[in-house]
Amino acid sequence: MTKQRLEWLDALRGFTMFMVVTNHVYGFGFDTNTKYSMFMSICLLFRMPLFFFISGFLAYKASFSWNLRDTGALIAKKLRVQIVPTVVFMTAYIALMAKHFWERMEYAWTSPTKGGYWFTLVLLEMFLVYYLVCSLAKPLSISPRGGEDPLSSGNVSSSKAALPPTGGARRGAVLIVLWLLSLFAYATLYMPSWFSWYKDDFWRATSITELARYFHFFLLGNLVHRYWPQVQRLLDSKWFFPLLIMIAFLGAGDYLKWHNLRMQWANLPRTLSMYALVMVIVAFFRHYASWFTKETRLGATLQYIGVRTLDIYLIHYFFIPHLKDVGVWFKAHPTNFVLEGTTAMLLAALVVAFSILTSHVLRVSPFFKKWLFGR
Repeated sequence: MTKQRLEWLDALRGFTMFMVVTNHVYGFGFDTNTKYSMFMSICLLFRMPLFFFISGFLAYKASFSWNLRDTGALIAKKLRVQIVPTVVFMTAYIALMAKHFWERMEYAWTSPTKGGYWFTLVLLEMFLVYYLVCSLAKPLSISPRGGEDPLSSGNVSSSKAALPPTGGARRGAVLIVLWLLSLFAYATLYMPSWFSWYKDDFWRATSITELARYFHFFLLGNLVHRYWPQVQRLLDSKWFFPLLIMIAFLGAGDYLKWHNLRMQWANLPRTLSMYALVMVIVAFFRHYASWFTKETRLGATLQYIGVRTLDIYLIHYFFIPHLKDVGVWFKAHPTNFVLEGTTAMLLAALVVAFSILTSHVLRVSPFFKKWLFGR
């Protein structure tokens, strides 16, 4: 049971990475945007939230000590894995693609999206905040063993799974408070008449704006893992999944089409649809876990992509095809959802394949393997 559950999680990560590449092929390669594409609009509601959700889910370490030595070693590893490859590949990409290297470099480093390479840096910021909170919350634990990881427990499917020990419950409460605070920070991004902090150059250059935009999804994934037995009972109930579908439909419908809410409330249906879609996809992969084992072609492929997400993310920008004429056609025929998605996904499959091949070539060198891919 444990192996199967971890397999579907790796497959889910691979699926999410594939959708990131698909959206980049459509947006950057076809030179279009969500205004002209229902396919991109729907994918954007879940692809990055799901990526950060999975990162937060995997960040939960039930038995980790959170002492100074172990936490310091964890931070040092994250700094090496997240910063060095990002700087190297971003510099190489700008050197190859930009007409004016130094102007493009300056723009990339002052932009919150870092020329496309923002994800690893923002994820690093999320890890640092999460590690800091976990370290500060360590005294709240009164259990000598700490909480048990529900994914490593033989009773994960039991409807009688116990709540975490008192110390674990207290740390969970701290993270719930942090999640609520992160939701508030996220909401301020969409309240221009009340908040304007995100317009400051410092917050943009440090990508704190993107941290505020997605950190609550990271924490949601962490909390879902922390309370996995209880979440499973929700997913298995008769009413929860239909409720998710209804929220996703109504939220996405209002955000993309109806626009019933105005001003500061306009982002509420979008946010609800994002949360609902993330949980719908998680529920789908969990329910059909047998499809995503290594014994199936689909499962083996997605899992392989899932364990190469860093490599693909860093390299795939070099292989995105530039087909503006295709984008012009889709702009003139904006309702071809299936054709849009199929075209972008087929090209994304090629981009992923070339990215993995390049990764294997670079991994021949132990030096590159360690410093470019953190292995």
